[in-house]
Amino acid sequence: MNDGCLSEIALGQIIDANEWCPHVIFGHTCDYTLASVGRIAKILGKSGAPLLSPSGFTYDFTSIKKVSMEDEFYHLFNIGSAGYASFAEFLHLIADSYGWKRFALMYLRNELSEIAGDQACHLLQSTLILEFSASEIDYQSGDVELLNITYDALLKEKYYYVILVVLTCASHMNIRNLAIQAAKLGMMDQGEYLFLNFALYNNAHEPDKPWYDPNDTEENNTLAKKGFSSILTFYPYRETDFDKVKTQSFRGSFYLDDIYNSMLMYVQAIENLTSNASVDSLRGCDITRYMMGKSYQGLYDEEILINCNAQKVVNYALVAQDENGISKVIGVYSAGNKTVIKWDPGNITFPPDVPECGYDLSKCPTYDKVNILFISLISVICVGLLIVATVIYRHYKLKAEIYSRAWKVNYDEIAFLSKERRSSIHSIMPLKEMDEMSLAGDSQLFAQIGYYKSIRVAIKKLPDIKVNLNHKQLYELKVMKDLSNDNLVKFYGACIDSPNNCLLIEYCPRGSLQDILENPQYNLDWAFRMSLIMDVARGMNYLHDSDVKSHGALKSSNCLVDSRFVLKICDFGLQFLRGNDKTEDSDENTYQYWRRFLWTAPELLRDKNPPPAGTQKGDVYSFAIIMEEIIMREGAFYLKDSILEPKEIIDIVRKGADANDGVPLRPTISSENVNEQVDEITSLIEKCWSEDPHERPDFSTLKAKLRQLSRKENDMNLLDNLLTRMEQYANNLEALVQDRTKDYLEEKRKCEEVLYQLLPKSVAQQLIMGESVTAEAFDSVTIYFSDIVGFTALSAESTPLQVVDLLNDLYGLFDSRVEHYEVYKVETIGDAYMVVSGLPERNGLKHAFEISRLALDLLGAIKQFKIRHRPESPLLLRIGLHSGPVVAGVVGHKMPRYCLFGDTVNTASRMEQNGLPLKIHISEATKKILDKVGRFDVELRGEIEMKVMPLILLTCA
Repeated sequence: MNDGCLSEIALGQIIDANEWCPHVIFGHTCDYTLASVGRIAKILGKSGAPLLSPSGFTYDFTSIKKVSMEDEFYHLFNIGSAGYASFAEFLHLIADSYGWKRFALMYLRNELSEIAGDQACHLLQSTLILEFSASEIDYQSGDVELLNITYDALLKEKYYYVILVVLTCASHMNIRNLAIQAAKLGMMDQGEYLFLNFALYNNAHEPDKPWYDPNDTEENNTLAKKGFSSILTFYPYRETDFDKVKTQSFRGSFYLDDIYNSMLMYVQAIENLTSNASVDSLRGCDITRYMMGKSYQGLYDEEILINCNAQKVVNYALVAQDENGISKVIGVYSAGNKTVIKWDPGNITFPPDVPECGYDLSKCPTYDKVNILFISLISVICVGLLIVATVIYRHYKLKAEIYSRAWKVNYDEIAFLSKERRSSIHSIMPLKEMDEMSLAGDSQLFAQIGYYKSIRVAIKKLPDIKVNLNHKQLYELKVMKDLSNDNLVKFYGACIDSPNNCLLIEYCPRGSLQDILENPQYNLDWAFRMSLIMDVARGMNYLHDSDVKSHGALKSSNCLVDSRFVLKICDFGLQFLRGNDKTEDSDENTYQYWRRFLWTAPELLRDKNPPPAGTQKGDVYSFAIIMEEIIMREGAFYLKDSILEPKEIIDIVRKGADANDGVPLRPTISSENVNEQVDEITSLIEKCWSEDPHERPDFSTLKAKLRQLSRKENDMNLLDNLLTRMEQYANNLEALVQDRTKDYLEEKRKCEEVLYQLLPKSVAQQLIMGESVTAEAFDSVTIYFSDIVGFTALSAESTPLQVVDLLNDLYGLFDSRVEHYEVYKVETIGDAYMVVSGLPERNGLKHAFEISRLALDLLGAIKQFKIRHRPESPLLLRIGLHSGPVVAGVVGHKMPRYCLFGDTVNTASRMEQNGLPLKIHISEATKKILDKVGRFDVELRGEIEMKVMPLILLTCA
């Protein structure tokens, strides 16, 4: 019914309809006319007629609970989607959640005219006011005449006072225009303003993109998109099925859907009630009562639920825009149980109730523009002066530090180690390890060592030249002094007082990396090798980032290892001092001269005047060669199945790929020497020694990559890494001690054997045990003396070498026979040979028997002996024996001798001197002892005159 929202017209229409006894009334979308019609609906027809309207959702209608026909609006059914009370409840719940206490309630006139013209928005606002009045929420209400005020003026007038703006009864186009203007004013920039919009229907051109209008400019679409980022829209839940809404854009008036659904409801109710009765027999109150609390099938197969108060249960959705400008549901409110059944705001920012500076900026201090400009100018000037002062201060501070010469060392301050102390350091090294030290001569073990300010330092001598330092060189010395890194050798200072020019650097007792790699005693596992490689990378990364910039001579002999097995790089910087160093071999014909270039990059080899400090890319190439050394442990530039000399290798590398079948010559890395990471580490090395310097990575990249490879192998921290190194060193040391102990025992055995040959075994054992050997008297021993008759003449006719060969052959023969008897060889002097039996171990009277047997054995052997250079000439051996008492003891300390004292020695010698060739001349004392044995034939020679010496003869072994 079209009543123009006038009660008198609506009442007239109902009275006219009553003449034909209506069963049901559809329509009346205006709440003002609906109130009049709703009151008289209960007297129409038979016991009233149901009034089904898409309107009637104001607080006045929904707050009254219907119990009986006596109720004022008992027959009124609210079957539309505009549930003002439910919307107000949803908004109230959100406000409580975020602590909002202030709102601006605004609506635009002449909106939603198909509901109730100018009055519908006022009724909706009234519902909100009634909802807020029961709480502490403050609000500013009112309508806006769009014909008399622009959007710009509207926002400037309203947004200073509140944060949240609730827009009700506004068409989609007006909301879009408002969003554009709000974006222009910057209201969306800080996130302090949020617009809430209430819409019954989604009639945007793109339902999921309400900001988009194909007929508008791209600029406005962009602004609208920005504006909608702070606009939240309340829809009936059915309007959030955007694809379905888009296909229903042809449906015309939105309220026709609700009218149509109300007809379906009524028909379904009548159908159920008339299964046993006619329509005319039904009363209006029965139909009304039956329709309450039922669910029905709607136009689009949706379920329509009517509660017991004859109101349609509507779920409301809150829609926001995501970062891509697409609408999405962030909350759903169920009007049936008055709860929020879904809430997922995502990245939507909800502002606080009051801005940080207040709505009118009263909470933030304000300044006059002139004052602000003045303060800003003063601030800029002050900051500028501060910067200038800082620069000047730092300049003069740096200059003062440079000329303070903190690096300078006076020669008198250096305490050099004495030769004795340095010798003691060398003496504790195993001989084998000393032999295995690097032949390159770079080990700090043999460097000059001293003390500077109680710190042990290594002293590197410089050429004896007079040095006149300029500002640049002074700065470089300061930079060297300031360098501090665990993987760089500490520079303590320099002495430039000619002729004592030298550098003082940190002392590393383990020697160089080259020494360790060439020493097979060190068992380096893969983790240890990776630690050494990481140390080089860390040190070079720090060096490249410093003012030194590059090394220029990076090689394994310039990588030292300290007592904790931490690798430290040395010999960098100060090229103006090192450049004149002539200590290295400058002879191009030597092996060492060319070997030092094995670590040099190809481009530097080709350069006739390479930079003294090298280049950073050249250092990366040198690092690759060091990695190859550490991995392979075959020396620098190892080439499998090749015997190229360093000079030949350098020539091929300098010429490039053309000299090696189109492939640059590089060392061989065999998978036999590495673990499963061979592919990754080999790939990294190949990048580092690339022929093109630009393809080589920097040390920052290398350090990160090596750290990644190291973590794949183990996940140890710094302390664990250090402990692992020390444990491995301890294991190596234990194995080394075992080897040294074995070598010591072998050398001890050899020394004892030599000592046993020089001294009697019992006497030698006493000396070995540190006991003193006292002289001892022996009552009876037998002494053997022999010589060669005519030896002097034979020696004169022979060369010295022939004489030596003769005596060596002769005494070798005698010694081999002596071993089979219980005798002790005392000594040999020239051709004289002396043996004794009966000491130091006493053997009763057996001594004469043993000596006699030996004499016969040697006499028989001499007859078979041939002189090498005179085989036809026989040797005439003359032997003398005598028995008697002697005294024996050890004489001397540095070269102890076992000596015999007594007349018996003298008599035995005289027996030999007065004997005959190839005869054994014995004394009467010896004969008496042999007679007791009875196994020897003795012939009396007769009386002979013998020279008697008044002194006792002393004979030593």
